[in-house]
Amino acid sequence: MTDALALCPHVKIVEAEPEEDARALTRLADWCQRFSPAIAIDAPDGLFIDIDGCAHLWGGEEALARAIQNHLAIQDIPARIAIADTFKAASAMARYGEDDVTIAAHDDARRLASLPVAALRIEEAVADQLRHLGLKTIGHLTAMPRAALRKRFGANLLLQLARALDEAEEALIFRTPPPSWVESVAFAEPISTPEALARIIHDLAGRLCVKLDEYGLGARRFDAKFHRCDGEALRTSVRAALPMRDVKRLAALFTPKLESIDPGFGVEVVTLTALRVQPLTHAQASLDRANPHAVAVDLAPFVDRLVNRFGAERVWRAALQESHAPERAVTRIAPLAAPTKHVWASNQPRPVRLFARPQPVEALAVAPDDPPFMFRWHGRTHHIRNAEGPERIAAEWWRKPWADNAIDRVRDYYQVEDETGARFWLFRVGLYGADRPTRWWLHGLFA
Repeated sequence: MTDALALCPHVKIVEAEPEEDARALTRLADWCQRFSPAIAIDAPDGLFIDIDGCAHLWGGEEALARAIQNHLAIQDIPARIAIADTFKAASAMARYGEDDVTIAAHDDARRLASLPVAALRIEEAVADQLRHLGLKTIGHLTAMPRAALRKRFGANLLLQLARALDEAEEALIFRTPPPSWVESVAFAEPISTPEALARIIHDLAGRLCVKLDEYGLGARRFDAKFHRCDGEALRTSVRAALPMRDVKRLAALFTPKLESIDPGFGVEVVTLTALRVQPLTHAQASLDRANPHAVAVDLAPFVDRLVNRFGAERVWRAALQESHAPERAVTRIAPLAAPTKHVWASNQPRPVRLFARPQPVEALAVAPDDPPFMFRWHGRTHHIRNAEGPERIAAEWWRKPWADNAIDRVRDYYQVEDETGARFWLFRVGLYGADRPTRWWLHGLFA
């Protein structure tokens, strides 16, 4: 810093913030997904964008590179861009090339030959040794015997050189896994009306479903991303209970969600991605009602509307799981999931509504082991007309007793019916005459 001030006394000095720089680079990577879904961070100041299959959407590789540069310039972000056959070659040309935009056009070796050895991103000490020996450019390295370079400078130098020359592959960590099933469209002029967004989603859904149909596949989740002119990317998604590729049904699921999309000053790129792709089997529901899969296919559109309106966590089906404790005997499964192997015991009826936590009640019984003849719940007295029981249920000794309900290990359950015909599931804990007083609880309601 002292040397810098000596050369330029008016230089502006600010504290370095590496963590904030990393967060800004991450945000920039997410913003660049308007150009390609496959983005990887090349710390500390670079991004890798896999444009395979995307360039034609922008009119070619050079047009795509200029579009990226212009969009960044609007946000006052200077950038140098290079397009090459390998990530290592593109990184070297972008950082050490002569032009702000470099298109290698499948002649990476020739363009790399004139770049300094530091462009390979090797250790600084190794780069200094190479320059000291007169090996200043990548072209000088390619002319040397590889065995001699390995013996003198180690395997990493040859590995980086091979990656740049497309002789070895380079593993990258993308921000999101590059999807195989994606359709995108860029507009000459931004769009902003809900009708235009709905029409674009319908068109992209048609193209994507045709592609899935060719391979006999369907998807259980579709993500739509809307890239606005101001750099913001808005995302919405729909889920399907079963794999699907129906264009009209998919567009109908997206339509109500588009109302929450704020286009701002306009949307310039829309991307539709199919996730959770699975083989799609056909079933003729109208001819085979006894087939569980056919019934599921028949119900799938209705379930999809519920899930996408209320959320997947609010739409479920109760299923039995092995447990003596009533509150552990029921679990939530997907609405159209295959039936579990467990079945309800016919000699142990359970209430339709089971409380998450048993509720204390005041009850009176004639004898210690008799069912109650009346109980009081929520300020109302219920006189018992019919009763069955007791059914003794003990806590599972290998687990914490009764979850978090803090109730004794042994319960005596009774099914009771009051004078109005309402049916309840009561249980008693404790023994009469013991140290702890007897208590009554209400655990559920029958239909």
